[in-house]
Amino acid sequence: MNILVIDGMGGGMGKSIIEHIKGELNDVEITAVGTNSMATSSMLKAGAGIVATGENAIVCNAKKADVIIGAIGIFAANSMHGEISPNMANAVCESDALKILIPVSGCDIAIVGVAEKPMSQYIAEIAGKIKDFFPSSN
Repeated sequence: MNILVIDGMGGGMGKSIIEHIKGELNDVEITAVGTNSMATSSMLKAGAGIVATGENAIVCNAKKADVIIGAIGIFAANSMHGEISPNMANAVCESDALKILIPVSGCDIAIVGVAEKPMSQYIAEIAGKIKDFFPSSN
C-alpha cells in the first residue's frame, strides 16, 4: 500500500503522522511530500521511504497513492498561508486515493460537527481509519 503524506510549514504534523503509521501498519510504502524543503526534511527524518518537495511532486504522487494524509487545507487552493497551489489541491481532490484529512485551524476551514481535539488524538486515529478501509493492512 502506498501512503502519501503531505505537509508544509515545518513538517511537524507530517513527521508525527509518519512515526505513527510506521508503528501501527505493516507492508506500507510511505511517500512524504513537503510543500517546502523544511517540511520534507522533517518527514525524511521520521522515516519516510520516498521524499520529494513541491507542486509537481504532489501532482505526480497523488495519482499513485492508495491513501493521502494531510491537513484539511490540502483540499483548498491557496490555503496553508499560500503553500497549497490550485494544482496541488486539484491533484489531491481528483486522486482515487482514500483521503484522511486532519482538521487544523490554520487552514481557515471549519467543519460543523467535528470535535476539536489535540493533534495527537487525530493522528492516533489514522491507522484505524486505514485498517477500516483496507482490512488487509492489519
